Amino acid sequence: MSETRKLKFNKLNPFEEWVIIHKGTEPPFTGEYVNHFEPGIYVCKRCGAPLFRSEDKFHSECGWPSFDDEIPNAVKKLPDPDGIRIEIQCAKCGGHLGHVFYGEGFTPKDTRYCVNSVSIKFIPKEKVEEYLKQLEQK
Repeated sequence: MSETRKLKFNKLNPFEEWVIIHKGTEPPFTGEYVNHFEPGIYVCKRCGAPLFRSEDKFHSECGWPSFDDEIPNAVKKLPDPDGIRIEIQCAKCGGHLGHVFYGEGFTPKDTRYCVNSVSIKFIPKEKVEEYLKQLEQK
């Protein structure tokens, strides 16, 4: 049995499933986290794995949450079927997150992880330690 099949997944609504499982995209400027800049971490909506830190989030005005870094080894980068972009997936469960772009000059790291809000969940700073302890127990 593969690692992904052993994971316990969170229940997704039909739209979340369309984006995360079937690699859809939410409309620009409609996601919950486009203009969200509270301290904490963002985790995978499907499996709960930590993906991005709030201090790596920036306002790119592209219509989706943007980060210039990931939590180490949290995100897989794969050639997109369109042959142009690089798809990003949760490294733990393979859930579709969005795409990564390089060379745009938004930040000194010159990287933009463009993420669907529906693919992630925010954990506030004051709850991160407790959340990570619960993850370890699963």
